[in-house]
Amino acid sequence: MTVDGGYPAELQLLVAGGPAGPSGHDTVPVLNPADETELGQLPVATSADLDAALAGAARGYPGWRARAPEARGRILRDAAALLRQRTEAIATIATLEQGKTRAELRIEVQLAAAALEWYAEEGRRAYGRVLPQRAPGSRTLVVREPVGPVAAFTPWNFPLLAPARKIGAALAAGCPCILKPAEEAPASALAIARALLDAGLPHGVLSVVAGGPAQISAHLLGSPIVRKVSFTGSAAVGRQLLKLAADGITRTTMELGGHAPVIVLDDANLDVAIAHSVFMKYRNAGQICISPTRFYVHQAVYERFAEHFGAGARKLTVGDGLDEATAMGPLGHARRPAAIEEFVSDARGRGAEVLAGGQAIERAGYFWEPTVLVDVPADARVMNEEPFGPVAVITPIEDLDDAIAQANRLPYALAAYAFTQDARSVRELGDRLEAGIIGLNTYAVAAPEAPFGGLKESGIGYEDGIEGLDAHLVSKAIYEA
Repeated sequence: MTVDGGYPAELQLLVAGGPAGPSGHDTVPVLNPADETELGQLPVATSADLDAALAGAARGYPGWRARAPEARGRILRDAAALLRQRTEAIATIATLEQGKTRAELRIEVQLAAAALEWYAEEGRRAYGRVLPQRAPGSRTLVVREPVGPVAAFTPWNFPLLAPARKIGAALAAGCPCILKPAEEAPASALAIARALLDAGLPHGVLSVVAGGPAQISAHLLGSPIVRKVSFTGSAAVGRQLLKLAADGITRTTMELGGHAPVIVLDDANLDVAIAHSVFMKYRNAGQICISPTRFYVHQAVYERFAEHFGAGARKLTVGDGLDEATAMGPLGHARRPAAIEEFVSDARGRGAEVLAGGQAIERAGYFWEPTVLVDVPADARVMNEEPFGPVAVITPIEDLDDAIAQANRLPYALAAYAFTQDARSVRELGDRLEAGIIGLNTYAVAAPEAPFGGLKESGIGYEDGIEGLDAHLVSKAIYEA
């Protein structure tokens, strides 16, 4: 594929370093969520393609793991530089197939490049250690080695950053990678792969396949070649992958989403909290695993917060992500508007008030109004299941204890946020909130040098940070006499 401008004329899989186009393959359409037009036909990987990808990973593994970390890192750094050079073209491709604004996707290209650069450097620090002698003349070493070929599965909501995180970690550790991106946004992941190949990545070390998730996951995880699986997506699919991984005692990293609470106390800087909350809630139409949804606001400032939040939601310009005036693009695919309708209808049926939005936008594409719900009972679906869309729920709370109890009551614990100017409350929130990622007076909670992952049913393990590299390494103890 090319990234010179517009959408690729033909979508091709990358199988053991070589292209696999539509010829001889079943295909599925890739649609533009802003107008429902067809962008291209994506080849569906055959069993032969998957076997070739596995064989390529097995062949490429010895040479790639033996390559010096600095040499592996050079390829990752060069690929990051290519991504930055191609920012506009790649952001356009991703906007066409995923829908979020091009401004957001320009930033995502930079985040993807930063992820590759982080792993390029951190791969040089896969440290072992020398233990104290147990007897004169003896020595005990602990060395860190790559776990082996990795099967990685990425979602459609972050079509650039998610593949870069998974590929970068695997390659930096010395592991080949077979990536299955979401069928809704394949060209974005292929643009990451193209940058790596253009930077000198050996053929076979990376494959990009697509098709039926159940078929591909069963095929890849059923092979003894795959020694680790990394998945980002729903808890339901994660459970299925964990069962498949158990058969081969395959290591896993699972990022399974959340239902992020936001606590706003009465001493918060309300103007900052409202402005940042509206922006973050409707970024990517709320289709972010760490998107804030459950707002627990102290009753002393509740009415003001809700009124201004609703006003902010109503002011947002919704439209095609290619239009620079657009603040919020469409939902990612055809299934999402119906899913959001179910959440909103359920809340309304239980007595909730719609403060803003609340319905689909009548036009081509998968558009939904930025929505704010109040007076939502605790048993409503939206209070207990992640809506993964542009829906905010605002609920009054009495005090900090009440807020923390509400925030922690669900089995999901990926991200949590709070706004307060009291230092003691900041410390208490950091200690008591149950989440793998906590933002206190900020929503800027993702960085390549910090671990990204959840607690409870929000996942197992971490991406990014030293933890992201460590997840692709195994320890070996060597005793010398």
